[in-house]
Amino acid sequence: MEKYGAGSIVVSDYDPNWPTLFAQECGRIKQTLGAFALAIEHIGSTAVPGLPSKPIIDLLVGIPNLEQARRQCITPLEALGYIYVPEYASWLPRELFFRKGPPGPWTHHVHMMEPSHPRWETLVVFRDYLRAHPEAARAYADIKCELAASSNDNIGAYRNGKTAFVEETTAKARAWHAAVRD
Repeated sequence: MEKYGAGSIVVSDYDPNWPTLFAQECGRIKQTLGAFALAIEHIGSTAVPGLPSKPIIDLLVGIPNLEQARRQCITPLEALGYIYVPEYASWLPRELFFRKGPPGPWTHHVHMMEPSHPRWETLVVFRDYLRAHPEAARAYADIKCELAASSNDNIGAYRNGKTAFVEETTAKARAWHAAVRD
């Protein structure tokens, strides 16, 4: 069982300061990585107004080359207080994953990948769909709150419990996104 770093999983009410916290951290990362950071997106539940969430700001950082990022980004992000989590590579292939915060509760996650990685589009369209469809965001909130209550500190159970909803909603999000673009 993969334990959650802070003990029990807590899903908090939406905090209107989350976008500001994202913007502040985005600025720090841009300043640190310079032009190597091609794009930085606020993803995850804290990026959806009104959606309850674990209070962790997720940042999606686009880089031109993953192997080059492995060589030149880990140390600078560690200087910002991030911890590189290489063991997540088996769960998140073609991505570098970092956590920030004391050994729980975590305050920030960085997902670093090339923007051509299929997961990039998945994360962004899922976020955009929840922003545009409050009924889907409410359904997701209900699932997250139920899972937080039943999973205790088992982050794997919490994450896996959301899979069916995330996959179904992502399929809807892709269709919606394609229709909006046309």
